[in-house]
Amino acid sequence: MTKTVVLDVVALSGRVLGEHTPFLKRWSERGKQIAIEPVLPAVTCSAQSTYLTGKWPNEHGVVGNGWYFRDECEVKFWRQSNKLVQSPKIWDVARQSDPNFTCANLFWWYNMYSSVNYAVTPRPLYPADGRKLPDIYTQPMDLRDRLQQELGQFPLFEFWGPNANINSTKWIAKAAKKVDEWHNPTLTLIYLPHLDYNLQRCGIDFAKIGSDLRSVDAVCEDLITYYEAQDAKVIVLSEYGITSVNRPVHINRVLREQGYITVKDELGREMLDAGVSRAFAVADHQLAHVYVQQAEDIPEVRALLETTPGIAQVLDKSGKEKHHLSHSRAGELIAVAEEDAWFTYYYWLDNAKAPDFARTVDIHRKPGYDPVEMFLDPKIKLPMAKVGMKLLKKKLGFRYLMDVIPLDASLVKGSHGRTPASKEDWPIFITQQTDLLADSTLLPTEVQGILRSHLGS
Repeated sequence: MTKTVVLDVVALSGRVLGEHTPFLKRWSERGKQIAIEPVLPAVTCSAQSTYLTGKWPNEHGVVGNGWYFRDECEVKFWRQSNKLVQSPKIWDVARQSDPNFTCANLFWWYNMYSSVNYAVTPRPLYPADGRKLPDIYTQPMDLRDRLQQELGQFPLFEFWGPNANINSTKWIAKAAKKVDEWHNPTLTLIYLPHLDYNLQRCGIDFAKIGSDLRSVDAVCEDLITYYEAQDAKVIVLSEYGITSVNRPVHINRVLREQGYITVKDELGREMLDAGVSRAFAVADHQLAHVYVQQAEDIPEVRALLETTPGIAQVLDKSGKEKHHLSHSRAGELIAVAEEDAWFTYYYWLDNAKAPDFARTVDIHRKPGYDPVEMFLDPKIKLPMAKVGMKLLKKKLGFRYLMDVIPLDASLVKGSHGRTPASKEDWPIFITQQTDLLADSTLLPTEVQGILRSHLGS
């Protein structure tokens, strides 16, 4: 098989590929670039799983970045076991054609306990004293220590949160080259997340995101130059494009005000009690799975959501089938936001009763996706001093709460998840192997086949 490398440049679209990405622009013009029809929902876990399996979400089961686990009555986001993906992946298929085929997965999702040969993925340590410490999980296990000895500790707090920046993307790129140097895999998958940050913070505002585009362009130039020197076939693709938004939709507050949501008081804070709530939404950017416990409530809930400002459409059974989301993990209903809107997970009606994790970066405890985690609360005077005091408590071994995240969803200016009206905002696929691409739009389920064609499998 032919050595192949896939750079997943998150949030890269035709709209942002241009003067601020001079290398990628030249490289795409030498080859071929086409748009990929977005998966619904156009979010990381669903898109990556579709690309790697060649199946729609109703087959591979990844209906979002998280969903309601009905048997546990809990909402869970950002799970990591590859066993959750219910279809064979490209490395399983390729290995059947060539037993010498090897695959390295650098930070693509569901990267734990898979059958790739070399895996590197974020996996913080959570000691009993309440701390969260940066770390990674690797396969084989000794790759973890070897990489961090060479490159330093993975910068977890620069991978997500208010301090998310280019350093985490650079670390992943350097790790990919080290894995290649040590193991020379046939297929390497590399996740480059940097554009995701300020495009969600700022929207499509080139005065604010231009430097981010230039930074990720430089990382791509370094990687492509390195791999092409080894005669590897290089592909650049993205999972979604980000569009500007200005309307947060508090879908769970709408449901709560009509009596569908039940909360539990815990030390004066309100916790969503999903197991007894008649209906609640799992918000995931511009799409929300709405779980309705009793079938007789579905028409009424649907009618309520269809009249809610900011909601473009509500998919029922037939709508889910049309959009390849008819899976048991999906909600009874699925709400899709208007182009300029997105869904919060907020379910409390009084910020004084918000759970303590609401003001922290806590991607696993929140029953929905929260892009506000990328902001420091502007109401905090001397925020860096407050962060410094929290970190001092951490170093001294005291328990602490890093409650520096605001509860102001209007801060978010960019989102994704629905199918944008303009193809300029769709994800893209770029390759130098021009004969392998048609002139029309690429379906997301066709990506796996195109990757296999590059491999020659």
